[in-house]
Amino acid sequence: MIALLLLLLPVVYFISIYNQLHKLKNGAESTLSQIRVALKKRLDMIEQLVSSVKSFAQFERGVLENISRMRARVGIADLSDLTRIEGESKGIFGNLVAVAEDYPQLKTSDTVIMTMNAIEGVEDEISRHRYTYNNIVQNFNTMLDSIPSKYVASMVGLRKMEYLNFEEDELRRLGYLTTKEEGPSRPEVGWD
Repeated sequence: MIALLLLLLPVVYFISIYNQLHKLKNGAESTLSQIRVALKKRLDMIEQLVSSVKSFAQFERGVLENISRMRARVGIADLSDLTRIEGESKGIFGNLVAVAEDYPQLKTSDTVIMTMNAIEGVEDEISRHRYTYNNIVQNFNTMLDSIPSKYVASMVGLRKMEYLNFEEDELRRLGYLTTKEEGPSRPEVGWD
C-alpha cells in the first residue's frame, strides 16, 4: 500500500503542475483574445470618428483603408503585429485629435466628443487587459524557471511566453528609449 502511494505521489504532483501551467497558458490566451476584441472595437470607433471629422477636414482614402486592414489583421496577429497595430491605431487617433483641435465645431460636436471619450475608455480597457496578460505571463514564466515545474514544462513542450510591451515599443519608436537595457533618453528639441 505504501509503495503504491509512493508511486502515485509523483504522478499526482506532475499532473498538478501540468494543470497549473495550462491554466496560466489558457488565461493568457483568453486575455489576449480580449485585447484583440478591444483593439477591433477601438478601430471601429476610430473609423466612426474619421467619418465624423472628414466633413470638416480632408482625409485620404488611405486612412480608412488602413483602418480596415488593421481590423482584418487583429484576429490573426501575433504579439509583434498586435504591437504594431496598437501603435498605428494610436497614431491615427492622435492625428484625429489634432484635427479636432483645429476646428472649433468639432470640439463642440456631441458625436465627436462621445466617440473620443469612448475611444479613451477602450484604450483604458486595452491597458487593463495588457496588464492582466503580462501578470499571467510573468507567473507562467516564473513557473518555467522554477524546479520542478521547469522539468514538467520541458517534458510537455511548453516554452516561455512573450510580454506585451505596447508603451515601451511606442517610446522606442519615438526615440525616447534606444535599447531595452537603457532607460528613457531626453528628446532633442530644435528651435530653428
